[in-house]
Amino acid sequence: MKTTKKLFAVTAVIMMVIAIIAADHIDAPAVQGGTSDITDFYAFQGEDSNNIAFVANLQGLLSPGATAAATFDENVLIEFNIDTDGDAVEDLVIQAVARDGKMYVFGPDVPNGTGLNSTILSNSLNQLSVDMTPYGQPAIVESANGMMAFAGPRDDPFFMDFAQYGEIIAGNATSFNNPGSDTFAGTNVLSVVVEVPKTMIGGTGTINTWVETKRKQ
Repeated sequence: MKTTKKLFAVTAVIMMVIAIIAADHIDAPAVQGGTSDITDFYAFQGEDSNNIAFVANLQGLLSPGATAAATFDENVLIEFNIDTDGDAVEDLVIQAVARDGKMYVFGPDVPNGTGLNSTILSNSLNQLSVDMTPYGQPAIVESANGMMAFAGPRDDPFFMDFAQYGEIIAGNATSFNNPGSDTFAGTNVLSVVVEVPKTMIGGTGTINTWVETKRKQ
């Protein structure tokens, strides 16, 4: 892998930890239906309470028939941003990029720059790679330096009743049904999961975190 690559952010989802869920299925016109389209972002305490897991889901609404052929775009960087001091500027990043059937993960580490442009931190001491999990197969997980990573297709975990949402927006209903209808049932996403020790992030209170996809220029 080359040591430097300049990439440009095309979409982002911003939320706060410790337990967050954000969804944005095919809502961004510039990336709608493309390989850089972020559907969901999750950040939560790991099963090991000393860890934090970061999850980015891309390429939503994949049918079962289309999922086996779906792949991560090697020209798209997935970047988890972490703000530890409350100024809404990333102090640390975790980067994930696909190459030849593997997902390479770098960080958490201090970025070379902030904002929309990024350089891959291939010299970071915190890095690992994991084989992509094929569709329908048990999850392949790799670990190194206390970190764990997964990359591959998964059932879309986000529940949303878009039909009822449309009725609410149109003024024909005032609330969602319980349990409602899951619009995303039977569809899949491509998921990247990175779990890291909290000690790699630092800080003792709330952090801000968001995810971006950045396309190679």
